[in-house]
Amino acid sequence: MQRLLRASQGPFVPKPRLPIIDEVVATVLSQHTSDLNSGRAFAQLKAKFPDWGQVLDAPAEQVADAIRSGGIADQKARRIQQILAAIREREGRIDLSRLNDLDDRAVEEYLTSLPGVGPKTAACVLVFSMGRAAFPIDTHVHRIAVRLGWIPKGTSAEQAHRILGPAVPPGIRYDLHLALIEHGREVCQARHPRCGTCVLRRECPYAREPSG
Repeated sequence: MQRLLRASQGPFVPKPRLPIIDEVVATVLSQHTSDLNSGRAFAQLKAKFPDWGQVLDAPAEQVADAIRSGGIADQKARRIQQILAAIREREGRIDLSRLNDLDDRAVEEYLTSLPGVGPKTAACVLVFSMGRAAFPIDTHVHRIAVRLGWIPKGTSAEQAHRILGPAVPPGIRYDLHLALIEHGREVCQARHPRCGTCVLRRECPYAREPSG
């Protein structure tokens, strides 16, 4: 699957690496919006508040105004401040660099204990920021995995992480994650999948169904 997608999409290009806290916040901002909008919101947040302590100490309304382009700004502003407050309480400062000394499981346990941080955000931090062999499951990856028969219908996001993480070879997890996201946006869309032009069609049970 990975080879077919790469032959169609072109070579794997990793994302720019962010510090751990930056990746946590960027992933929160990416929820329920496009990469373009979340990227703009993150840039605006960093421009207005160069230091994470400033984000934590600012009125929530000001933080929300800075990230308005990312959608549901009030909710995301509260969540970001809750996460930063929890980090400062635990670490004595807003810094998660010590997580680099922990193994993957310990990093995941720490991150998912933060307010509103789930397995997807933890996996994004592991792979994008820390260079670990994690496999984040976003809505595109989850949808395609169900259609390909990798996980059963009705599998929750958390269950999907537990099933697919170990199943995908470590060396291609980052690559396959990005390839599946692009495939989900451009071809295997939620409402109108373009099965007729899909490079995975021969391997896909969903595409062989009468409605596929």
